[in-house]
Formats: sequence, C-alpha cells, structure tokens
Amino acid sequence: MAGIDESLTFKTVRIAVLIVSDTRTMETDTSGALLAERIASAGHHLADRRIVTDDKAIIQRTVKAWIDDAAVDVVITSGGTGLTGRDVTPEALTPLFDKIIEGFAVVFHQVSYQSVGLSTLNSRAIAGLAGGTFVFCLPGSNGAVKDGWDKVIGPQLDSRHKPCNLVQLMPRLLER
Repeated sequence: MAGIDESLTFKTVRIAVLIVSDTRTMETDTSGALLAERIASAGHHLADRRIVTDDKAIIQRTVKAWIDDAAVDVVITSGGTGLTGRDVTPEALTPLFDKIIEGFAVVFHQVSYQSVGLSTLNSRAIAGLAGGTFVFCLPGSNGAVKDGWDKVIGPQLDSRHKPCNLVQLMPRLLER
C-alpha cells in the first residue's frame, strides 16, 4: 500500500533552498519562506537558503557549490522555470545533472494541472541527480511551491514513504 509507514524510522534530510528572482528579498520572498517552513515542519534540516538573480552563471555556481557540499543532500530551487527570456534555471542546472528525473516533471504537471489547469504549460519544472545530490526546480509561485512540496517532493523525501522513496536511494547514488 502506498503512503507513510509509521512503523519505520524517519530520517532527516539536509535541504538547501535557492530562490531565483530579480525582484525578491528575504523580506518579500514568500515562496522561499513557505519552503523553509515546510522543510522544518516535515522534520528536515534547512541547510541553506539564498536568493539570486536570474543569471545563468550565478544560479549554476550556487547550486554547484551545494552539490559539492557533503552537508547538502537535496537542493530545491524556485523561480526561473518559465518561458520568458529571463527564465534560465533549467538551462543553468541541466548541464550539472548526471541523470534527469523525467518522472518529476510528469508528476509535477499532473499535480499542477489540478490547481492551475492548462497554465501548467507555462512551467518547465525539472529535477535531476547531480553528484549524489537531488536537485528539484520548481516555478516561483506560492501555489507551485505548495503543490511541488506537498504532493511530490515532500512525500518522496520521507524515508517512511512506501513502496519506495528517494531517501532510501541516497546511500547508493554514487555507486559505480
């Protein structure tokens, strides 16, 4: 049966959050605050939280540093996944991926469709595995963050989720 098996031990995951925006500050960043709150409420550790502009090199450099940091298991970005010229998060991060998690985009869009209908087409949400670190790229809206965390990422980062979850794979991600 799919869902949380309360008889299993919960394992804390260390998560870094990156908000990609030309206009937000820590004081006005509601999507980053939502993610930080949900991460803590789930029992995980917020390893870092930053805001960077929609600049491909800065996004890539920031996430690469977290991928190389043993104190970060997961990176979640929010913003820069749209279709405008300034939306470059997928272009910045896809080259870092060792593997793309195709199912994430599929499931995210199914969930998003329930909330925003065909407007989900405006998002290029993606996820991948880079250097043993999971990287999830969400749109910048609060609704997308809620849908992405509550219905996709959060359950998969709960080590008690059955029949399988991403946490159980973490010890094996760098196998060769």
